[in-house]
Amino acid sequence: MPIGHIRPAVAGIEEQQILAVSKLALGDPSVIAMWYGESDLPTDTAIRQVAIESLNAGETFYGHKRGLPEFQAALATYMSDLYGRAIAPDRVSLTQSGMSAIMMIFQTILDPGDNAVIVCPVWPNAQSVVRALAGEPRYAVLDNDEARGWHLDLEKVFAQCDGRTRAIFVNTPNNPTGWTMPLDQMRELLNFARERGIWIVSDEVYARMVYDGRAAPSFLEIAEPDDPVLSVNSFSKSWAMTGWRIGWITHPPQIGELLGNMIEFNYSCVPTFLQRGGIHAIEQGEDAVAAMIGHCRTGRGICSQRLPNLPRVSGYREPEASFYGFFRIDGTEDRTLETCQRLVREAKVGIAPGTAFGPGAEGWYRLCFAQSPERLSTAFDRLESGLASL
Repeated sequence: MPIGHIRPAVAGIEEQQILAVSKLALGDPSVIAMWYGESDLPTDTAIRQVAIESLNAGETFYGHKRGLPEFQAALATYMSDLYGRAIAPDRVSLTQSGMSAIMMIFQTILDPGDNAVIVCPVWPNAQSVVRALAGEPRYAVLDNDEARGWHLDLEKVFAQCDGRTRAIFVNTPNNPTGWTMPLDQMRELLNFARERGIWIVSDEVYARMVYDGRAAPSFLEIAEPDDPVLSVNSFSKSWAMTGWRIGWITHPPQIGELLGNMIEFNYSCVPTFLQRGGIHAIEQGEDAVAAMIGHCRTGRGICSQRLPNLPRVSGYREPEASFYGFFRIDGTEDRTLETCQRLVREAKVGIAPGTAFGPGAEGWYRLCFAQSPERLSTAFDRLESGLASL
């Protein structure tokens, strides 16, 4: 039976390759999954308890579309302290996840036929959003060499921009490479964007997932309130709150109500009881952040010890930020998806194919090391056996 019309921009989006791997393990708890950007740590008990108490108190009604005023204030105070710049509460809008923040940003700024320049390799959903809105993703690919590791030539970004460029999308710290944009490049890129009226959409969800210092460099350290900067963040990574689906946008105050409208049209509001937990995480959750980073630091050490010594593995460089190992498996450059699927079936371990992350990631693989030592040890044992039999 025929169905109704589907927009071509949506119908043409291919299945995300990480999903094409992970669905092979549905219903199979024996598979060790390292394909998603998710730790095996549950959310801190105190954060969960605050949400439970709010739920039990009956805070189950519609809430403020841009977030509780006290939550906006808490986030503004948190970022002002973190980045050494005064950030007012009216520059903060709460969202249902970092992903929904990115979707609403592009819904707001992108017309069909416009383009967004994306620094890649990068998390796949950003480019998919641009395509879904009938925009054109353009790519500025990170360079990689033994001496410097992953790094960005800004001229590649500038060369991709034209009169229909509405945004430059930068994920820093980067998923999957661990690359972090230095502050001097941020200044140069911001000056370029100011001159041309192009938005910088900065995905900074791994801002706290650094192993030297309190936070990664941020556009919020250098941007004025009315600069064309839209900074996206999330509770998922640093506070181990992936399932809560809470994120936020830091934006010029002039567009706060406009973003509020987009929130209303997409999902109305973030549930109040979840916001209560988020407030507790911001105001009293630094121990939870420290525990998460410590967990990942241990995982990174195990990954750096085991991964480079596995059969056929090359290219791995210990990341300075995020919680991913990014590497090659020699001899599989043209079949990364098939290799991941085979490892799920035969070795019962799941990793992500680099081709999921766009140009510059062909022939690479990603795994998430934000796991317990015992889980990682078993996973690397299985990978060792699985790679030896490829």
